[in-house]
Amino acid sequence: MYKTIVVVDTDDLIFENDQLSVITFEQYLADYPKRNEPKTRLINLCDTEHYLSRGYYCSLLAEARQHKVLPSVSTINDLRDLSNDTSAGIQLALPVELLHTESLNTESDEQSVEFMVFMGWVAEEPWKKLAKQMFDKYPAPILHFSLSKDANGVLVQVKRRSFIHLSKSDQAVFLQRLQVFTERVWRTPPARKKQRWDMAILVNPAEAQPPSDKDAIKLFIKAAAKVGIHAETITADQAGQISQYDALFIRETTAIDHHTYRIARKAEREGLVVIDDSTSILRCCNKVFLHDAFSYNGVPAPKTHVVIGASVQDLDNIESSFSYPIVLKMPEGSFSKGVYKVKTRDELKQKLQDLLVDTALVLVQEYLYTDYDWRIGVLNGRAIYACRYHMVRDHWQIYSHGKETESGGFETLPTFEVPKSVLDAALKACAMIGRGLYGVDIKHKENQVYVIEVNDNPSIDHEVEDLYLGNELYMLIMQEFVSRLENRGR
Repeated sequence: MYKTIVVVDTDDLIFENDQLSVITFEQYLADYPKRNEPKTRLINLCDTEHYLSRGYYCSLLAEARQHKVLPSVSTINDLRDLSNDTSAGIQLALPVELLHTESLNTESDEQSVEFMVFMGWVAEEPWKKLAKQMFDKYPAPILHFSLSKDANGVLVQVKRRSFIHLSKSDQAVFLQRLQVFTERVWRTPPARKKQRWDMAILVNPAEAQPPSDKDAIKLFIKAAAKVGIHAETITADQAGQISQYDALFIRETTAIDHHTYRIARKAEREGLVVIDDSTSILRCCNKVFLHDAFSYNGVPAPKTHVVIGASVQDLDNIESSFSYPIVLKMPEGSFSKGVYKVKTRDELKQKLQDLLVDTALVLVQEYLYTDYDWRIGVLNGRAIYACRYHMVRDHWQIYSHGKETESGGFETLPTFEVPKSVLDAALKACAMIGRGLYGVDIKHKENQVYVIEVNDNPSIDHEVEDLYLGNELYMLIMQEFVSRLENRGR
């Protein structure tokens, strides 16, 4: 767990705060690092206006001492670049509702608005979303914003400010926001047994079919505590401060052109242990990659072709290789979405034309009906759970997306009861993806196995995938995090 300290320029700026340690730059320079000190977060309120100033060195020393610091040296440099740039601003397309306010008269070419942003917070309601967005991009304690009309829309100018240059009234407001920030964002831990690490579990409360239900998330948090990890859920809106954690566990459905991939990348750059890692997301979320990788590595899979058109020749080529019904797949999709079955040439042509509006490639795959699909959960090259997902009644998939999403029944089995050929295929498919947490979908028909896909954040719901192992399933995953955290940097 972390302790938080605030560094200011001089003794004149020392302020009372029961929750924080407030020290001068001279004290930070002389007294740190300390032997056996806890993990430390530092809020640098020194003046960072000039290169190699005290404020600059404060953040530089903090990073050298492995203290989590706000602002970082890179943020200081980014803000300096903005100030030195002759344009001195960022072109940003703001939502229409933010432009139609009394704060910024869009009918005037001269009017502008200025405001201060403290720890990502701004007093004026119309600019709260913008303040949060820019704080995530330039995480600094104090920012000054200037908005004005431009031929292309609104010009946003962002500049850093130091605590010493604030008015007395602004200093008072800032200290209030600092208290809120450290309590709610950089949370001050309550008095309890200290944990060695902090974990963020990324969830989306609005997601209709999340990878884990609420009960499973609670069991992950409970298992984490048993192995020395303080885990808590965050949403994408809270991911701007991901660097305060040691590990990130993504329990929101992932995609490549999506915040889940961007958050994973950011967490990796900050040195966090991440499951699902960005490489696994990139590889698993695109079925074209999986098809090529399966073919190249000899992973048993349904016969699949990649097509780029719906011409007569394209249709003839497909029909010469496949018998109806034929399955068409979008390169990206999850939970049976983006997967279609066609029964005639007319259906094939129409669906291909529809899909190729949104994608350059479509996968054409042989249709293999089975009463159920195997799902093998694999963690770091080891099978940890197994399920049989049955097809929805009167449907050919385990999910049916009508007015309401339906799913078929399931059976959860110990991995030692799974046919060896199914386990072998699952492990072989995962070996070319990485060493993360995967769910491998496999069809077993007439003594042949066919890997359908590898999912980078498989479903783990309470009383479904954990039905055989129970709490041990959650412990296995958290123990993998511990192993990686202990070996981090080696």
